[in-house]
Amino acid sequence: MSRVPKLKLNNGREIPVFGLGTWKSKPGQVAQAVKDAIDIGYRHIDCAHVYGNEKEVGAALAAKFAEGVVKREDLFITSKLWNTFHKPVLVEPALKTTLNDLGLEYLDLYLMHWPFAYKEDPTNLFPSNADGSVKYSEVGYLDTWKAMENVNKKGLTKSIGVSNFNSEQLERVVKNAEILPVTNQVECHPYLPQLKLSELCNSKNIIVTGYSPLGSPDRPWAKPDDPQLLEDPKIKEIGRKYNKTSAQVLIRYQIDRGHVVIPKSVTKSRIEENFQVFDFKLTPEDIESITSLDCNGRCVPMKSAQTHKYWPFGIPY
Repeated sequence: MSRVPKLKLNNGREIPVFGLGTWKSKPGQVAQAVKDAIDIGYRHIDCAHVYGNEKEVGAALAAKFAEGVVKREDLFITSKLWNTFHKPVLVEPALKTTLNDLGLEYLDLYLMHWPFAYKEDPTNLFPSNADGSVKYSEVGYLDTWKAMENVNKKGLTKSIGVSNFNSEQLERVVKNAEILPVTNQVECHPYLPQLKLSELCNSKNIIVTGYSPLGSPDRPWAKPDDPQLLEDPKIKEIGRKYNKTSAQVLIRYQIDRGHVVIPKSVTKSRIEENFQVFDFKLTPEDIESITSLDCNGRCVPMKSAQTHKYWPFGIPY
């Protein structure tokens, strides 16, 4: 039995507070990572169509089902609608592609990956104009949300949510929604603790899922002189206090704030290390000290879409 605690979503379902992220997990590595994670006790896997590795994740799931290690209902599987499929008629086919790739009949959670839409293009996930800039679509996220509600009603996904939505966008969805988003998955770590957004989500009974909790050290656009969260003296000091690694402190920081957290790794020892976070708890003082590292240090600014009217990072939160 997995010992990962769960949080109750606003639709009465439950989500494990901890899962395996699969962004940037290369083909040839991700299947083994998912198998290792399930063997270790992970029961929540976070995927997305744009990661380009859902077929491999699906192969790993099939292997673990066949071995009898887990049943489908033991797992919580999340995926995300990519920006080129925001047109309402494309939402269900996009979800069905993901289900087909993952070899599943339903998802536990389907998220709108970003609030902005790209030009509809079945073969190119990053359609571009002649000058190389991203080609946008005029579809608004409220129309996309209606289509998300429809796939939820059909049972293709048990829950729906959003990702990378700012406070105004989230408020707008909530105001117009028939089915509330259960989560807003956003970048969250001590350099970007998302205090106000987290507070807002909390007030709406929407759970925050924190991605890049370790500061995404392997992001392709990282510069050599960028601050390294895992090397931060304050984090290391708290780690020494509990005899834990920086990564374990950063993961626990999310859990102790009531967030779901999805660290990514393809290294078995790290996948295991990231799981060893249920035998300690940070004090309110620890949390305050860690939060004081806030420097609005966003690792995933999605600058290529900065000129889109729904680019989410143009307001404080």
